[in-house]
Amino acid sequence: MANLKAIRVRLSSVKSTRQITSAMKMVAASKLRRSQDAIVQLRPFAAKLEEILTGLNNALRDAETENIYAARKQTSGKVLIVVVTSNKGLCGAFNANVIREARRIMAEKYPEQAKRGDLWFITVGKKGNDLLKRLKCNILEEHSDLWSDLTYEKTAIMADRLITLYLSKEYDTIEIVYNQFKNAAVQKLTAEQFLPVTVAEKDTDDNGSADYIYEPDQVSIVRELIPKSLRIQFYKALLDSFAAEHGARMTAMHQATDNATELIRDLTLQYNKARQAAITNQLLEVVSGAEALNG
Repeated sequence: MANLKAIRVRLSSVKSTRQITSAMKMVAASKLRRSQDAIVQLRPFAAKLEEILTGLNNALRDAETENIYAARKQTSGKVLIVVVTSNKGLCGAFNANVIREARRIMAEKYPEQAKRGDLWFITVGKKGNDLLKRLKCNILEEHSDLWSDLTYEKTAIMADRLITLYLSKEYDTIEIVYNQFKNAAVQKLTAEQFLPVTVAEKDTDDNGSADYIYEPDQVSIVRELIPKSLRIQFYKALLDSFAAEHGARMTAMHQATDNATELIRDLTLQYNKARQAAITNQLLEVVSGAEALNG
């Protein structure tokens, strides 16, 4: 009977867990729809802005003025990596993959900076901040509050902060590590350079390019577009990560719910077998006692 009681308790516990994971799956699915719509709507605008910037890129190369957002000739070697994770767990390997990629970059791409103490991190998300603290990494800032209300205005302030850190020559390279949203089940781990700006040159053989008249001039337009493009780029990275987080959580909770259902099935079968065995033993005891009395 003690075995039956233990199985009943465990069965009740697994059923409660399944209710929780099922509810979390539905919540994540609801949030995924909104965040997915946001990133899908932003991508065409970001791509068009990048296309315009590519077409105007030669303006600064041909002009005698220096592009302050391009790579500098004299550098101090200091590197800043923005690590984008979530504030909450229960989303599979979503956060662990970002930290693993950050550690790989630290070990393979910037080993000298890491040894000198010139490799710093800015974290967006509590999970990444906690993990990097355990690894005793240099953390410059932590911005977990962005996830409570993710808006362009709030991310633009942080993007401007990153631009200031670069223009003031405090850091020579700024990179972003995050999960790019593909679909509910797939997230692409991405590490991209935020600054210095590297824009691909437009193909000179492209006959479809138009000869525009720019006002006031190309250089002024490019210098206005680069900060705007950087703000959009950073906002897109956070939107991608936000949608990818909910997709990863929905997938993880779906798998957890399926596992709980399978475990409930196994425990129910185990409980029925144990109950049948207990009833059989009781019947045997009754029959044996009756035979002993008759004998």
